[in-house]
Parts: sequence; structure tokens; C-alpha cells
Amino acid sequence: MFFKNLKKRIAVGLSAALLLAAAAGCGSEGGGGGAANTFINIGTGGTAGTYYPIGGAMADILNKAIPNMNASAQSTGASVANINMLQSGDIDLAIIQNDIAFYAQNGSEMFEGKAYKGLRAIASLYPETCQIVTLADSGINSIADLKGKRVAVGATGSSVVANARQILEAYGLTYDDIQVQYLSFGEASNALRDGNIDAAFVTAGFPTAALQDISSQNQIRLLAVDADKADAMIAKYPYYTKTVIPANTYAGVTTDTPAVSVMAMLVATDKLDKSLSRDITKALFENLDALQAAHTAAKAISKEHAKDGLSIEMSEGAAEYLSK
Repeated sequence: MFFKNLKKRIAVGLSAALLLAAAAGCGSEGGGGGAANTFINIGTGGTAGTYYPIGGAMADILNKAIPNMNASAQSTGASVANINMLQSGDIDLAIIQNDIAFYAQNGSEMFEGKAYKGLRAIASLYPETCQIVTLADSGINSIADLKGKRVAVGATGSSVVANARQILEAYGLTYDDIQVQYLSFGEASNALRDGNIDAAFVTAGFPTAALQDISSQNQIRLLAVDADKADAMIAKYPYYTKTVIPANTYAGVTTDTPAVSVMAMLVATDKLDKSLSRDITKALFENLDALQAAHTAAKAISKEHAKDGLSIEMSEGAAEYLSK
């Protein structure tokens, strides 16, 4: 009898232990009945650009708005690098220029012969303006004056390299007509300040941190893209739009500067689950105040304009949410 009762007590004790373990599992990290966390890595750009702070804000929003979400933002080489990382699966979402996404989808420009058809747009975000900067005392007053000069055209393989080439083309110039320097935004800012280059192309939402940095220490000049040249560019490359950089965007630049822009987009791949795509889109557009607080450029993000300038097919879940 003693051993029979002992067996019974052991069985009851084991049952209780199993119940306690199950209860603990329900309250573990991630919640939702112990559901596994979803990990999302967002590719951004260099820390001196616009993508990085906006991508960081996106990660914060997703972590707060979506149960079991573990999102993080990663500094990368921006658009071109982000497409390659999406393709390899190293990142899940990325901020990418609409022109670069178009090149990748169609196998042109830097993606010649290696088209990637798996890209899917979540939404358009904001205009990314092609800003051409020089020092005020450089003697360079127009894009045509860049002939023979030392000009930073973006990091090797970056989206800026194509933008710079296309803008120069509108003025009858090629890379053979300038002394090309492949520099990131931060590197270009330092080189311009130190007198190692004469001008730099920067494609980013304004104000851009790298240009704010140099304008705080040096008098700069922004070079205008003339209206007829902008029209010619748009006719050939329809992903461009006309933009005006307002006076006083940068210290000492007291007049408006006509420019051209492409659009920044949030991009995923066709591997992103439809329901997760919808949840991500919903979370971002229902927390626009937090997103817009991350950078001045993000103030242009809106549900109303989320389909403007899309150059690739939309993710099904995002399209479903934005159609409401």
C-alpha cells in the first residue's frame, strides 16, 4: 500500500511539474502562447545618409506594433548593396532608390546581365534629391563647370554613380571629362573640406547629414539642374522628378536650388509572407508620426503617396493594405 500511494504521489507531482512548465512557456519572450519570434533585418545605408535613421525608426515601430517581432536596422552600402543582400537573404527589407530597383528588375546599368526578378515594393517613401555640392570659393558655378574637375560620384557600385553619370550626360559630359572619385557621402564631405576634391554628388533626402556637416564649417554652393536639362533627363529616364531644394536647407545657401530626384522605396522580396507584408505596411503607416520624427525627409512619407514612382511590382500584402 505504501508503494502504491508513493507511485500515485509521484505521478501527481510529475503532472503538476509539466503544467507549470507549459505555463512558463506561455509567458516566455515573444508571448502569444509561446510563438517563435520573427526576425527582420532592414538594410539601410551609411550612417551619414538618410536611410540609416529612417530604417532605425522602422525597426522600432515594427518591434512595438507587431507581436513577437524582432526587427533591427543594419548600416550597408545603400541601394545596390541592399539589392544584393536581399537576393542573398542577408536582409529581409531594404530602403532602395526606385531607379536602382528598376535596373535590378530589368538587368540594366550595374545589373547588366544579372537581372533579379524577385524584388517586391512595400511602398514609396520620399523623394531622394540629387544634390551637387562645391565650396563657394571653388569657381564652379554650374554643372558644366565640372569639366576637368575632381568630382566625387558616390561609392563604387552605389546608386549615386548612375545618377551622377546621367546628370552629367544632360550637360554633354561623361566620366571621361572629369576626374572621377568614388567616395561615400562622409568621405566626400571630408575630401571637399580638405581640398582633395572640387565637388561631390550626393543622392539623399535633404537635409543630408554629410552636407550639414560641411556647411557648418565651410561656405558651400549647390549646383542647379536647369529646367531644360531636367526635362531631357525625365524624358529619357522617367523615374526622375523635378525638385527644389529650399533656401536655408543648408547653412549659407540662401536661395532655392532646382534639382532632380528619384524616390526612396521600402522593398522586400517575393519570399516575404503575405500576412507579414500586410502587417509591416500597416504598422508603418499607422505610426507615421514616429517614422516622420526620425528625419526631416521622412515628413514626405504618406499613405496617399505610397504608390508614387513605384518601379517594380508590389508585395501582395502591402498592396492589399494600401488599397483600403
